[in-house]
Amino acid sequence: MVGAGPVGLAVAWRCARRGLRVVVYDDRPGSGASAVAAGMLAPVAEAYFGEHELTALLVESAARWPGFAAELAEASGVDLGHRTEGTLVVGLTADDLTEARRLWAYQQGLGLPITPLRPSALRDREPALAPRVRGGAVAAGDHQVDPRRLVAALRIAAERAGVVFRPARVGALSEVDARITVVAAGCGAAALTGLPVRPVKGQVLRLRAPGGGPPGFRHVIRGYADGESVYLVPRDSGEVVVGATVEERADTEVTAGGVLRLLRAAVELVPELTEYELVEAVAGLRPGTPDNAPILGTLPGRPDVVVATGHHRHGIVLTPVTADLVTELIVTGEPDPALAPFTPDRFPKEPRWN
Repeated sequence: MVGAGPVGLAVAWRCARRGLRVVVYDDRPGSGASAVAAGMLAPVAEAYFGEHELTALLVESAARWPGFAAELAEASGVDLGHRTEGTLVVGLTADDLTEARRLWAYQQGLGLPITPLRPSALRDREPALAPRVRGGAVAAGDHQVDPRRLVAALRIAAERAGVVFRPARVGALSEVDARITVVAAGCGAAALTGLPVRPVKGQVLRLRAPGGGPPGFRHVIRGYADGESVYLVPRDSGEVVVGATVEERADTEVTAGGVLRLLRAAVELVPELTEYELVEAVAGLRPGTPDNAPILGTLPGRPDVVVATGHHRHGIVLTPVTADLVTELIVTGEPDPALAPFTPDRFPKEPRWN
């Protein structure tokens, strides 16, 4: 196994529980996109135009999350911060609301459970919302989890299942001596496999509610504020995650412009955030692909290499289904039909590995 983010750790844990000997290589476990991620399990709110097959995979994985979370919490003794209050999607201005309604209509056309609400109904659910908010919708089935706790829990569960960790960076597949090598290295998968995985930068902020108490709102809030998209994720600890920029860049610098855009949009939606402490500003790199969908399956020409990468914005929500499908492929040698839209051979150029 190359890569110790949530996907790699979950596959390692599942494989070890199936009786396989598993070694995980990573010189900085859990330091990739998951260290920055907000942890939204949002198959409805993140269903976008033209991504039907990806949306179906998101829905399937989200349905597995409650059982996965319970099993992992029992195996590790770690509380994952799994919360089920749902997501409010809101528009600040008339133009913002028009844009949001276009997406809701598409999501409803797919049969996804998203329900429009009047401003009064929104504020009944979340009084902290700004009076200017023109309207919104609720996706009651969209949940959240704390990715940093998730990584810690998976590491513990994997070790207890017998997984061996080697703090080493793998620069070429030839360095790994294994019957099957799983590449779950995020953006690093491009250099190892030649697949079109690119870095997509995201800047994220973490705030803390004053007085050490919980945030003044319970739901995840995803909003459009004067054309700017932002999300706010409240944690039981008092933390609020604010994100995220989407930049076609490969650096991890936090910029004043990025912070300004996120804070301005966040405060427009929930004014009380002006009193919160800014405790962290960080940037990470999502592993993106040409069609925004993950790459899952056997590498063409290399039956000994299985790829599980390219999850872009959806690495956390897709962790359970990825782990199950990839583990089954490794154990049985037979790909589940659900893998068909996401295999590495869907890209026209044959990959080059090293």
